[in-house]
Amino acid sequence: MGEQQPQKELFSYHIDLDQRVRADHPLRRVAAAVDFSFVRQEVEHTYGPNGNVSVDPAVILKLMFLLFFEDVASERQLMRMLPERLDYLWFLGYGLEEEIPHHSVLSKARARWGAAVFESLFVRTVGACVAAGLVEGSKIHVDGSLIAAHASTDSVLKAAPELVAALKAAYRRQAAKLEEPVSVVTEPPPAGPINATHLSRTDPDAELARQPGQSSRPRYKLHRVVDNAHGVITAQVTTGGAVKEETQLMGLIEQHQHHTEQTVATVVADSAYGTVKNFVACQQRGLRTHMADLKQSQERAGQRQRFYSERDFEYEVASDTYRCPAGQQLHRHQRRPEKAAWQYMAHQGVCASCALRPRCTEAKHGRRIQRFEAQELLEQGRAQAHSAAARSDRRRRKHLMEGSFADAANQHGLKRARWRRLWRQQIQNNLIAACQNVRLLLRQRRTRPGAAMVQKTRRAPISWSGPRWLLRRRTRPTGHTLAANRFPAAGRRHSRHCL
Repeated sequence: MGEQQPQKELFSYHIDLDQRVRADHPLRRVAAAVDFSFVRQEVEHTYGPNGNVSVDPAVILKLMFLLFFEDVASERQLMRMLPERLDYLWFLGYGLEEEIPHHSVLSKARARWGAAVFESLFVRTVGACVAAGLVEGSKIHVDGSLIAAHASTDSVLKAAPELVAALKAAYRRQAAKLEEPVSVVTEPPPAGPINATHLSRTDPDAELARQPGQSSRPRYKLHRVVDNAHGVITAQVTTGGAVKEETQLMGLIEQHQHHTEQTVATVVADSAYGTVKNFVACQQRGLRTHMADLKQSQERAGQRQRFYSERDFEYEVASDTYRCPAGQQLHRHQRRPEKAAWQYMAHQGVCASCALRPRCTEAKHGRRIQRFEAQELLEQGRAQAHSAAARSDRRRRKHLMEGSFADAANQHGLKRARWRRLWRQQIQNNLIAACQNVRLLLRQRRTRPGAAMVQKTRRAPISWSGPRWLLRRRTRPTGHTLAANRFPAAGRRHSRHCL
């Protein structure tokens, strides 16, 4: 009988990490699928010819990839884990005796490189998925998800809009002095009414946003495109939490087409994207709009169900009027240039004396119907949204699109920001999307020897030539199966007798 001697060896010879990491290790497949050395050329302009020699940029990028691929809690913890993880050392190209970099190397590299390098890594994973045949390209799913910023509600300052605007400008000037990436000092999009009077002193780029069932707090929002074939993430945009999802649709479509070099034919999304502007814009580009109709969702909500919908009003082309359910005519009343539409109303006093008024409107001046200049394109888009094919695509979206966000949250920590400021959040989202695409790529490349034979054996019918009472014994109720699991020995005897 042997006994292990725990005495420490004074010297270690002939230790090959390549032999210590198993052949089917996930990081081996990652190294074969992704070439991280591209970063050296992209960040070459950020390094000078003199001074201390830096850590290899490819190693730094791999470290930040590992941070999210393995969902390590922090950069400090990742550096503490490196000496005891032979697979990490092999992936980074380190030896057992090499010095581990300080955790501050990663934060300094992010500030030096900016967010564009990590977007390039994400785009390269999209290209690898396209080359592997995982991207079909013509049908996409679009959605957005809120991300809690790394700032508490106690850091939120409430002040006059002028003071909040001055504070934001001061933060941008300070960021410019610190030579932070360009994405920080650029002018942000116009803030909503709440964020015009509120500002987080900890993270000025985060915006107050409310999630269903939760209170309002500083958040970011990730807008994402997922391909219909296998759920590959092909495009994404990171904004403040108060930015509406509908405003990002056309930019995401163009980004998808640029990354995949394929033309979009069908757009699938929920009612947040089913606005008049998006319906018309998609129809003008020849896209099928399988988006839920926001107008229909609003009519079915709350008190609007008891009123007539706009579909109950018939448009007469010859007279350019609408005929209401009571038989009265609604004429052009007012033009809305900001919406490119006209409002139609009945003559004064008609709605006030109408018997159907309780089912039509509660407005003081009567019912108004809005008709857009591109009404034909709008109706065409809404007809596609109400089709059976659109409803089928939206059912698939529930597990494909929302499953992509759930996987990112459970496996890579999407729902909580690790760092502060918008440009750092962009880095986090690009790294997470790259990790998810790489996992899909590895899943497609993985092969199991003899899998076809195993499947064939499972499906083969079992012939039985024994007594019928023993065959009936094999198909006992669920309680017998639980007893066999509780007592393995009895279960094994029962199985052996049956076979």
